[in-house]
Amino acid sequence: MKKAIALLLALVTLLSLTACAGKEDAASSALDQIKQKGELVVGTSADYPPYEFHTEVDGKDTIVGFDMEIAQAIADKLGVSLKIVDMSFDNLLMSLANDEFDLVIAGLTADEERRKTTDFSDPYLEAKNLILVRAEDADKYASLDDLKGVKGGAQTGSKPYNNCVTYCGEETTVGLAKVQDLVMELEAGKLDVVFLDYMTVLSYADAKEDLAAVDLGIPETSDGYSIAVKKGNTELAEFINGVLAELKEQNTIEQFIVEAKKLESAAE
Repeated sequence: MKKAIALLLALVTLLSLTACAGKEDAASSALDQIKQKGELVVGTSADYPPYEFHTEVDGKDTIVGFDMEIAQAIADKLGVSLKIVDMSFDNLLMSLANDEFDLVIAGLTADEERRKTTDFSDPYLEAKNLILVRAEDADKYASLDDLKGVKGGAQTGSKPYNNCVTYCGEETTVGLAKVQDLVMELEAGKLDVVFLDYMTVLSYADAKEDLAAVDLGIPETSDGYSIAVKKGNTELAEFINGVLAELKEQNTIEQFIVEAKKLESAAE
């Protein structure tokens, strides 16, 4: 009887140790799993120049932009290839939670609401918001109060969309999935203003003579743009932070931005 009890206790102890080891392996294998599959899968919404956008490279449609260069740097550091998945901005974090990719980089700010369901890297770039208007209306808006009741547009699921609702009003805010569609609606006179990140506004204003950038001092509540990982994936977040620190120290992100703007100009 004593031998049976001893054997049972030994078996319980062994199973407990095995379970603990399994948990430790699962917790420490996030990077190993990426290395084993040989690719880093990145989610983005490639309609946000110069962050991420489509252009033709060697006769082939290619997603480029300085966010994608940062993603490539992370993949290179891991020693794996980079796979980019392009989808609507407002579906990215849900798809990340469903393990459709390893990380999201898409001009994304880590606000309080998003942090409830998603983990983020350190910021890699300051966030700032401008509005895009028709050039003929450039002097029409002198303060945020001038936007009340104005028909504004922004990308659904984005921080600029929230700003549009705040300053234009919910009834006059239009949300669309693609930035290009917002710009076309603005040019067609169906929207009066479009809320976007400052570099994207400047990109469109530089590329199109009929559009202009306006800075009304929209307050920014986030620390800047960050990379999203699945909630609890601290190992990958810490690895990304290490890569970002190296890129910042070497001023490489600034170089990525310059190259992205060159590609954008060539695609116009």
